[in-house]
Amino acid sequence: MQNCLFCKIIKGEIPSTKVYEDEFVYAFLDIEPQAPFHAVIVPKIHIKSADEINTENSMYIAKIFEAVAKIAKQENLENGYRVVNNCGADGGQTVGHIHFHLLARRNLQWPPG
Repeated sequence: MQNCLFCKIIKGEIPSTKVYEDEFVYAFLDIEPQAPFHAVIVPKIHIKSADEINTENSMYIAKIFEAVAKIAKQENLENGYRVVNNCGADGGQTVGHIHFHLLARRNLQWPPG
C-alpha cells in the first residue's frame, strides 16, 4: 500500500530501530513506548486490520506469533510480556496496517491502574 506508514517502514523508506526480521515479519521499537520494552510487529504484506484476516493471509499472523517467541528469547523477557492488537478506530488502531505490540519489562496488570 503506497501511503501506509508501516509499509514504508518495512521498505526502509522511514527509519526504524529493527528488533527482528524474517521473510514474513518485521519488528521494530515503538517511537512512543508504553513499557521499558515495546516493539511493534507487522507482517510484510499489507493487511488493514484483524477484520481482514482470511485463509489466504492467516499464515502471516501465525508467523507474527512465531516471531513473538523468538523476540522474547532474544530480549530475555523471561518474566513475561503482553501482546496487544487494536482493531478499528474504537479499538484504538491508529495505523491501517495490522500490527501487534509486544510490551515487557514492567508489571502489566489488568485492568491498568
